[in-house]
Amino acid sequence: MKTSIFTYTSKGLPVVAYEFQNNGPEVLILGGVHGDEIEGVIAAQELLKKFMESFPYKLNLTLVPQFNLEGVIYKTRGNGNGVDLNRNLPTKDWSPVAATPRYYPGPAACSENENKGLLQYLERAKPVLILSLHSWHPVLNVNGDCLKVAEVLAQHTGYKIDAEIGYPTPGCLGTYTGLERDLPTLTYEIERGLEAEKIISIHVPAILESLKVLES
Repeated sequence: MKTSIFTYTSKGLPVVAYEFQNNGPEVLILGGVHGDEIEGVIAAQELLKKFMESFPYKLNLTLVPQFNLEGVIYKTRGNGNGVDLNRNLPTKDWSPVAATPRYYPGPAACSENENKGLLQYLERAKPVLILSLHSWHPVLNVNGDCLKVAEVLAQHTGYKIDAEIGYPTPGCLGTYTGLERDLPTLTYEIERGLEAEKIISIHVPAILESLKVLES
Protein backbone atom coordinates (compact mmCIF):
# COMPACT_ATOMS: atom_id res chain seq x y z
CA MET A 1 0.00 0.00 0.00
CA LYS A 2 1.10 3.53 -0.78
CA THR A 3 -0.40 6.71 0.62
CA SER A 4 -0.49 9.93 -1.33
CA ILE A 5 -2.16 13.33 -1.34
CA PHE A 6 -5.04 13.00 -3.79
CA THR A 7 -5.95 16.68 -3.67
CA TYR A 8 -6.48 19.52 -1.19
CA THR A 9 -9.64 20.89 0.37
CA SER A 10 -10.94 24.42 -0.18
CA LYS A 11 -9.08 25.46 2.99
CA GLY A 12 -5.88 23.64 2.05
CA LEU A 13 -6.20 20.41 4.04
CA PRO A 14 -4.67 17.34 2.37
CA VAL A 15 -7.09 14.69 1.13
CA VAL A 16 -5.39 11.32 1.52
CA ALA A 17 -5.55 8.49 -1.01
CA TYR A 18 -4.52 4.88 -0.45
CA GLU A 19 -3.11 3.10 -3.48
CA PHE A 20 -2.99 -0.66 -3.96
CA GLN A 21 -1.00 -1.80 -7.00
CA ASN A 22 -1.29 -5.30 -8.46
CA ASN A 23 -0.69 -4.98 -12.21
CA GLY A 24 -4.25 -4.52 -13.39
CA PRO A 25 -6.81 -1.97 -14.52
CA GLU A 26 -7.20 1.22 -12.48
CA VAL A 27 -10.23 1.54 -10.16
CA LEU A 28 -11.22 4.56 -8.08
CA ILE A 29 -13.37 4.33 -4.95
CA LEU A 30 -14.59 7.58 -3.39
CA GLY A 31 -16.23 7.97 0.00
CA GLY A 32 -17.53 11.15 1.58
CA VAL A 33 -18.26 13.18 -1.55
CA HIS A 34 -21.08 14.56 0.60
CA GLY A 35 -19.78 14.99 4.12
CA ASP A 36 -23.13 14.33 5.79
CA GLU A 37 -23.50 10.92 4.11
CA ILE A 38 -21.45 9.07 6.69
CA GLU A 39 -22.59 5.65 5.48
CA GLY A 40 -20.31 5.90 2.46
CA VAL A 41 -17.40 6.96 4.64
CA ILE A 42 -17.96 3.96 6.93
CA ALA A 43 -17.97 1.61 3.94
CA ALA A 44 -14.81 3.19 2.52
CA GLN A 45 -12.95 3.02 5.84
CA GLU A 46 -13.86 -0.63 6.26
CA LEU A 47 -12.70 -1.33 2.70
CA LEU A 48 -9.38 0.26 3.62
CA LYS A 49 -9.10 -2.08 6.58
CA LYS A 50 -9.85 -5.12 4.40
CA PHE A 51 -7.42 -4.07 1.67
CA MET A 52 -4.66 -3.53 4.24
CA GLU A 53 -5.21 -7.07 5.51
CA SER A 54 -5.21 -8.55 2.00
CA PHE A 55 -5.39 -7.25 -1.55
CA PRO A 56 -5.78 -10.30 -3.81
CA TYR A 57 -7.21 -8.46 -6.82
CA LYS A 58 -5.37 -8.06 -10.11
CA LEU A 59 -6.19 -4.36 -10.05
CA ASN A 60 -4.58 -1.02 -9.37
CA LEU A 61 -6.99 0.57 -6.91
CA THR A 62 -7.08 4.08 -5.48
CA LEU A 63 -9.27 4.55 -2.41
CA VAL A 64 -10.18 8.01 -1.11
CA PRO A 65 -12.32 7.43 2.00
CA GLN A 66 -13.03 11.14 2.75
CA PHE A 67 -12.97 13.03 -0.54
CA ASN A 68 -14.87 15.99 0.92
CA LEU A 69 -12.83 16.09 4.10
CA GLU A 70 -14.17 19.45 5.27
CA GLY A 71 -17.73 18.28 4.77
CA VAL A 72 -17.00 15.17 6.84
CA ILE A 73 -15.49 17.33 9.58
CA TYR A 74 -18.38 19.83 9.53
CA LYS A 75 -21.03 17.13 8.85
CA THR A 76 -22.29 19.09 5.87
CA ARG A 77 -23.15 18.13 2.31
CA GLY A 78 -20.92 20.83 0.87
CA ASN A 79 -17.27 21.58 1.40
CA GLY A 80 -15.79 24.42 3.46
CA ASN A 81 -17.07 26.90 0.88
CA GLY A 82 -20.57 25.45 1.05
CA VAL A 83 -20.22 23.97 -2.45
CA ASP A 84 -21.83 20.65 -3.37
CA LEU A 85 -18.89 18.90 -5.03
CA ASN A 86 -21.30 16.66 -6.94
CA ARG A 87 -22.82 19.70 -8.66
CA ASN A 88 -19.51 21.45 -9.34
CA LEU A 89 -17.99 19.33 -12.09
CA PRO A 90 -17.67 20.87 -15.59
CA THR A 91 -20.39 18.85 -17.32
CA LYS A 92 -22.17 20.07 -20.42
CA ASP A 93 -25.26 20.64 -18.27
CA TRP A 94 -23.50 22.49 -15.42
CA SER A 95 -25.63 25.34 -14.13
CA PRO A 96 -24.94 28.15 -11.65
CA VAL A 97 -28.54 27.84 -10.46
CA ALA A 98 -29.09 25.71 -7.34
CA ALA A 99 -32.35 23.90 -6.71
CA THR A 100 -31.85 24.82 -3.03
CA PRO A 101 -28.85 26.20 -1.09
CA ARG A 102 -27.97 22.61 -0.18
CA TYR A 103 -27.08 21.97 -3.84
CA TYR A 104 -25.00 25.14 -4.36
CA PRO A 105 -22.82 24.39 -7.44
CA GLY A 106 -20.20 27.02 -6.72
CA PRO A 107 -19.34 30.28 -8.50
CA ALA A 108 -18.09 28.41 -11.59
CA ALA A 109 -17.73 24.86 -12.84
CA CYS A 110 -14.78 23.10 -11.17
CA SER A 111 -14.12 26.08 -8.91
CA GLU A 112 -13.22 23.83 -5.96
CA ASN A 113 -9.78 22.43 -5.14
CA GLU A 114 -11.19 18.99 -4.42
CA ASN A 115 -12.58 18.63 -7.94
CA LYS A 116 -9.51 20.16 -9.58
CA GLY A 117 -7.46 17.39 -8.04
CA LEU A 118 -10.02 14.79 -9.07
CA LEU A 119 -9.88 15.93 -12.68
CA GLN A 120 -6.10 15.74 -12.70
CA TYR A 121 -6.30 12.16 -11.43
CA LEU A 122 -8.93 11.22 -14.04
CA GLU A 123 -6.85 12.63 -16.87
CA ARG A 124 -3.80 10.73 -15.69
CA ALA A 125 -5.27 7.39 -14.56
CA LYS A 126 -8.41 6.91 -16.69
CA PRO A 127 -10.00 4.33 -14.36
CA VAL A 128 -12.11 1.50 -15.76
CA LEU A 129 -14.54 2.01 -12.87
CA ILE A 130 -15.35 4.82 -10.46
CA LEU A 131 -17.34 3.67 -7.43
CA SER A 132 -18.78 6.63 -5.53
CA LEU A 133 -20.22 5.72 -2.11
CA HIS A 134 -23.18 7.84 -1.01
CA SER A 135 -26.33 7.37 1.07
CA TRP A 136 -29.98 8.05 0.18
CA HIS A 137 -32.71 5.69 -0.96
CA PRO A 138 -31.17 2.30 -1.80
CA VAL A 139 -30.14 2.31 -5.47
CA LEU A 140 -27.22 1.45 -7.74
CA ASN A 141 -27.03 4.31 -10.23
CA VAL A 142 -25.03 3.29 -13.30
CA ASN A 143 -23.52 5.71 -15.80
CA GLY A 144 -21.54 3.97 -18.51
CA ASP A 145 -20.55 0.33 -18.90
CA CYS A 146 -20.58 -0.96 -15.32
CA LEU A 147 -23.66 -3.17 -15.35
CA LYS A 148 -21.76 -6.36 -14.49
CA VAL A 149 -20.39 -4.76 -11.33
CA ALA A 150 -23.86 -3.46 -10.46
CA GLU A 151 -25.39 -6.90 -10.96
CA VAL A 152 -23.02 -8.44 -8.41
CA LEU A 153 -23.82 -5.68 -5.94
CA ALA A 154 -27.55 -6.15 -6.55
CA GLN A 155 -27.29 -9.89 -5.92
CA HIS A 156 -25.70 -9.28 -2.53
CA THR A 157 -27.79 -6.31 -1.40
CA GLY A 158 -31.15 -6.57 -3.17
CA TYR A 159 -30.72 -2.98 -4.38
CA LYS A 160 -32.24 -1.99 -7.70
CA ILE A 161 -30.09 -0.92 -10.64
CA ASP A 162 -31.11 2.30 -12.36
CA ALA A 163 -29.56 4.50 -15.01
CA GLU A 164 -31.52 7.48 -13.66
CA ILE A 165 -31.36 8.91 -10.16
CA GLY A 166 -34.82 10.44 -10.53
CA TYR A 167 -34.09 14.17 -10.51
CA PRO A 168 -31.76 16.62 -12.31
CA THR A 169 -28.12 16.46 -11.25
CA PRO A 170 -26.19 19.07 -13.28
CA GLY A 171 -22.47 19.02 -12.64
CA CYS A 172 -22.43 15.52 -11.16
CA LEU A 173 -19.68 12.93 -11.36
CA GLY A 174 -21.76 10.28 -13.12
CA THR A 175 -22.49 12.63 -15.99
CA TYR A 176 -18.97 14.02 -16.26
CA THR A 177 -17.20 10.67 -16.22
CA GLY A 178 -19.73 7.97 -17.07
CA LEU A 179 -21.71 9.71 -19.80
CA GLU A 180 -19.37 12.34 -21.23
CA ARG A 181 -15.95 10.64 -20.95
CA ASP A 182 -16.55 6.89 -21.14
CA LEU A 183 -15.25 6.29 -17.62
CA PRO A 184 -17.86 3.93 -16.12
CA THR A 185 -19.25 5.33 -12.88
CA LEU A 186 -21.45 3.64 -10.31
CA THR A 187 -23.05 5.80 -7.64
CA TYR A 188 -23.81 3.44 -4.77
CA GLU A 189 -26.59 4.90 -2.61
CA ILE A 190 -26.53 3.02 0.69
CA GLU A 191 -29.71 3.24 2.75
CA ARG A 192 -29.54 6.49 4.74
CA GLY A 193 -29.29 5.85 8.47
CA LEU A 194 -28.22 2.22 8.15
CA GLU A 195 -26.31 0.97 11.18
CA ALA A 196 -22.55 0.70 10.80
CA GLU A 197 -22.68 -3.01 11.60
CA LYS A 198 -24.98 -3.66 8.63
CA ILE A 199 -22.90 -1.51 6.30
CA ILE A 200 -19.88 -3.59 7.26
CA SER A 201 -21.64 -6.96 7.11
CA ILE A 202 -23.66 -6.41 3.90
CA HIS A 203 -22.23 -3.69 1.70
CA VAL A 204 -18.49 -4.13 2.21
CA PRO A 205 -18.57 -7.84 1.26
CA ALA A 206 -20.72 -6.95 -1.76
CA ILE A 207 -18.13 -4.44 -2.97
CA LEU A 208 -15.28 -6.86 -2.37
CA GLU A 209 -17.03 -9.50 -4.47
CA SER A 210 -17.93 -7.06 -7.22
CA LEU A 211 -14.31 -6.03 -7.77
CA LYS A 212 -13.54 -9.50 -9.11
CA VAL A 213 -15.49 -8.60 -12.25
CA LEU A 214 -12.84 -6.02 -13.14
CA GLU A 215 -9.72 -8.12 -12.84
CA SER A 216 -7.57 -8.38 -15.95
